[in-house]
Amino acid sequence: MKKNIDLGLLVLRVAIAGLMLFHGIAKLSNLEGIKHMLTEVGIPSVLAYGVFITELMAPILIIIGFRTRLASIVFFLGMITAMLLAHSEHILAVSETGGLQVELLLLYALGALVIFFTGPGKFAMSTTKTWD
Repeated sequence: MKKNIDLGLLVLRVAIAGLMLFHGIAKLSNLEGIKHMLTEVGIPSVLAYGVFITELMAPILIIIGFRTRLASIVFFLGMITAMLLAHSEHILAVSETGGLQVELLLLYALGALVIFFTGPGKFAMSTTKTWD
């Protein structure tokens, strides 16, 4: 069987970013919880709007393959920030099924990191070999 790395990268982009879009869309109607969480730790609540960049804009750019590396590093940093702010007490905690409680966030973050290092592949709007 012939390898098709570009098709694999497309599947990875759509899976990681497409699934994150559901989280971003859910936050369109209720941002108050994030604002409250930020103010509790002394961060200005206006930064809660950054969730739209990391959970809506970056995933859309990753899916279509435009400025993919930039979008994926923003997405990665957003996931790490979410893990540290909202789930810091669960970072090393094991769930009742045996996995890490933050494994979904780690999957999103590490998937974005893979996309950052590999680039979007040829099935993308921007297929330059340099920083895209």
